[in-house]
Amino acid sequence: MCPEDSTLNEESHALTNEERLRALVEAYETKLSEIIDLVAHVRHEINNPLTGVIGQAQLLLREPLSEKARQRVETIEQLAGRIRDTVAQLRTVQRPQSYKASEDKKTETETPPRH
Repeated sequence: MCPEDSTLNEESHALTNEERLRALVEAYETKLSEIIDLVAHVRHEINNPLTGVIGQAQLLLREPLSEKARQRVETIEQLAGRIRDTVAQLRTVQRPQSYKASEDKKTETETPPRH
């Protein structure tokens, strides 16, 4: 086996590994995208009824209530507020820039303009 064959074989093997890694990255990006969509859906589905619960608790607090009932409604409002704040933190879950998109941008910046 001549040295050129060895170099060609190593380059072919490296390319195969790179292709496998790209496929893995793409698969994980797809899965991550699905999770991010699910988080957005869950956030929406929790926020809608939660807004109603908080609103109803606030309306109840405007009415004359026994001290025990007032404390219970205040507890409902406080706990609903905690849920709202926790759900708001889910907004930080965002779709990362895909590997493919970053590679495309890199190629665009490396390619000289055509005249």
